Amino acid sequence: MVMAVSRLTGRSKRTRARENGSAGATEFEGCARLGKRTKRLVKVLRVGDIAVIDHEDIDRVSSEDLCATGVRCVLNVSQSSTGRYPNVGPLVLAEAGVHLVDLPGQPLFDELTDGERITVRSGVVIRDGKALFEGEIQELDAIRHAHDRQRLKLGEALEAFAENTMSHIRDERDLLAGRLDLPEFDTRFRDRPCLIVVRGVDHQKDLRILRPYVRDQHPVLMAVDGGADAILEQGLEPDMIVGDMDSASDAALRSGAELVVHAYPDGRAPGRDRLDRLELPYKVVPAPATSEDVAMLVAAEKGAELIVMVGSHFNLMEFLDKNRKGMSSTFLTRLRVGEILVDAKGVSRLYRPSPGGGPIAILALAALATLIVIVLASDNLGDFLDLLWLKIQILLGLE
Repeated sequence: MVMAVSRLTGRSKRTRARENGSAGATEFEGCARLGKRTKRLVKVLRVGDIAVIDHEDIDRVSSEDLCATGVRCVLNVSQSSTGRYPNVGPLVLAEAGVHLVDLPGQPLFDELTDGERITVRSGVVIRDGKALFEGEIQELDAIRHAHDRQRLKLGEALEAFAENTMSHIRDERDLLAGRLDLPEFDTRFRDRPCLIVVRGVDHQKDLRILRPYVRDQHPVLMAVDGGADAILEQGLEPDMIVGDMDSASDAALRSGAELVVHAYPDGRAPGRDRLDRLELPYKVVPAPATSEDVAMLVAAEKGAELIVMVGSHFNLMEFLDKNRKGMSSTFLTRLRVGEILVDAKGVSRLYRPSPGGGPIAILALAALATLIVIVLASDNLGDFLDLLWLKIQILLGLE
């Protein structure tokens, strides 16, 4: 706390004037909601809350999730953009009107209690009228200029990604060669299409577009962690959920889907404890990769004829935006799975859904209604139909 106060002693007169409530200061008051994992925090955020996160290089998916909660102020104890690559998360937040303040290294998680009311005035965090910390406001114009500069350094990020990819090739040669020890699953993949849903870019939009495909082709619905809730939100039910079970809701885990816990190669499985507490049966797959990789490899090894990815990463910027070293493994897994892997956007553009039974039934009813109106409006046609019906009765021996 002494360190926090000392950081404020050198503030300019202009900053102190803002704290005293001078005109022009941007002020937010609400309950502080603390979460070091953004994807979990967004589940409890409400309109009017002040989100306190620890998220270096905020990615697009996390920023869109934050915007969807309706929060107007976000405090980040890490750098929202380190300059490592042109991440779009801060830009998405700023363009949505969210007040983003960076406080790298500040102990907000130690000083604040989840749910207590605080005030954020410009870049200053205030509790009970006392200024605690001051951070740097992420202004929209500054974010745009920084983003443009970072795009010029994309080659450096690509070089680092390539080096990490080579490291995965050396460390995970067994995985890439297809030698993956898989248990027997209840879910049948052989000669069926498989739709894998990952919580990622536009995953909800793509899943809505693919509803006709799901209706007509009846693919295996496979979710990676939080993707299970996206499937349920569309009125569908997942057949299998793969992952460390940290972002799927209890309702999703209890939906009846087959549960597959992704474990580390040494046998440690963080998701096992949660499923044990819920008393749910599960199977374990140890693999040195991401849960997304495991889902693709399970589908491919078990004989799926086509794998359609929803919310996954298909270009360099999306791989970098995920901001995890393991994404190099995902890149290699795609090479391993090969030509049976397609993106949801490609399927939605190429697949032409059948009209289904509903439109055909409506058309038939409309034709029948039209015929009835014509018969009722025409005396001659009515006599003709009466005569036709009489002849049918004679032929059938009903008269």
